[in-house]
Amino acid sequence: MVADSKQVTRLLKTARGQIDGILKMVEDDRYCIDISQQLMATEALLNKVNREVLAAHLKGYVRNAETEEEREQKIDELVAMLGKIMK
Repeated sequence: MVADSKQVTRLLKTARGQIDGILKMVEDDRYCIDISQQLMATEALLNKVNREVLAAHLKGYVRNAETEEEREQKIDELVAMLGKIMK
């Protein structure tokens, strides 16, 4: 992986902590809106991680592709991933 693995790991561990907190909120029968807010915060954090990973992919693998064919393949992979994200 080309992305800053320390930053990605830190963010993912934070998201894991948020999910653990959300599970506790559900178990404690907390207010639905409060749970929803925490879910949205976790989604935002995961989206940030995904942006970091995809940006690193673009800056690393795509930029450094040795052949035009390899570059096109990497771009196609990125376009396919963006299509999934934008659903």
